[in-house]
Amino acid sequence: MAKQYFFFKLIPPRSTFPHDITEAEQRLMDEHFCYFQEQFAAGKILAYGPVMAAQGAFGLAVLEVDGAEDAQRFGEGDPSVRAGLNRFEFHPMRVADARTKRG
Repeated sequence: MAKQYFFFKLIPPRSTFPHDITEAEQRLMDEHFCYFQEQFAAGKILAYGPVMAAQGAFGLAVLEVDGAEDAQRFGEGDPSVRAGLNRFEFHPMRVADARTKRG
């Protein structure tokens, strides 16, 4: 079965996040970062990182998984989501082309 692509958005708890992050929230975000690094290394993420939008920062990833169920599980597996800090949404995406960045 061919992999499917999804735009994944990690929604923070408030528009001022991460500028006013607490120590407890920082620990959760450190776990979140480790989780994303692991998923990237496993080939489930093509690209990821924070988007510094004027209305408030949010997280973005382009997922490469078997289907919507995997994208849902991916989001539910994020430690920051499991702890109730962040929420997520995802949408099917057509990737016309992709370039990898290394180094």
